[in-house]
Parts: sequence; structure tokens; C-alpha cells
Amino acid sequence: MRRLVFIIPALLLAGTVAMFAVLLTTPRDVSEVPSPFIEKLAPSFRLPALMGGAPVTEANFKAQVTVFNVFASWCLPCKAEHPVLMRIARAGKAQVIGLNYKNKPAAAKAWLKELGNPFARIAVDPKGRTAIDFGVYGVPETFIIDLGGRIRYKHIGPIRPEDYTDTIAPLIARLIAEGGTQ
Repeated sequence: MRRLVFIIPALLLAGTVAMFAVLLTTPRDVSEVPSPFIEKLAPSFRLPALMGGAPVTEANFKAQVTVFNVFASWCLPCKAEHPVLMRIARAGKAQVIGLNYKNKPAAAKAWLKELGNPFARIAVDPKGRTAIDFGVYGVPETFIIDLGGRIRYKHIGPIRPEDYTDTIAPLIARLIAEGGTQ
């Protein structure tokens, strides 16, 4: 009986160490953070448009499969992904809508004038509240939204060319083939 007092804690410690060793050595992509919004309707919002005109709302997502990109002119990774957003816009398969996150409108307009504007519409989110509603915790983040207004995919960080060709373009094609919704 006295032996069990020493053996049981030793076994529990060995099991805990083994569990941590497995978890720490299992390969995983740390950039993938599961989103509770996948397969849910995009949050409702109404924000002013950067370039003027009617406010931008979630109803804009229902015109076409949408690449909804959260960006800011002060964000260096946003600048790195910008050529990919231009490529998506040129492909014409999905509309690209932007969310100008905690950024001065004049700075965003100058940035787009310099780099080109891939966005069909751009919402201005000066306090970041709409971004919070989408579960954004940094820029850039990008969502793929179907014609039913459902978030089907979330990409955290800058979209690299291989992210577009391997994941985003096939998803857009699938959503178009499905009629934009599941």
C-alpha cells in the first residue's frame, strides 16, 4: 500500500509529461485560428463608404461571392498582400470589399491611389467595432462570404500567392458552382 503512494503520483507525472511532449512535437499551423463565425451569417453592419455613396452593409455581400478584406494603410503585411487582392479583383470571379480598419480616410485613399484599388466597395471602421463583430484581432484578415451572406472561410495574415491559388481560388470556384451558397 505504501508503494502505491509513490507509484501513482509518479505515473500521473509521467503521463502528463508524455501528453505535453506529444502536443509540443505534433506539427500544426499556428496561423490557423478557428473562427466561430464559419458557416454563420456575416454580422450586420452599416458603415460609411470610403469613396462616398451609399453606406456599406452586409447586404453588399449578396451581390456576388465576396472576398471581405480588413486592411489599413499603416499595416505592412496589408501592403505585402495587396498584389494578390489586385489579382483577385482582376479575375472578376468574386467581388472584393474592404474594411478600412482604424485608419484615417485620407491615408487610405492615398495608399489606394499609390498601389491601386482592388475594392468594389470600402467600409470605414474608424473605431474597429465592426472588425470586432467579425472576430478580427489584427490586420490583415480576409473572409470569403457566399451569396447567402455566410462566412465560409477566414484567412489570418497576408494572403500569399499560394494561399490564393491553393485555397481561395478553388473555394471561390466551388461557391460559384454551388450558386454561391451551400
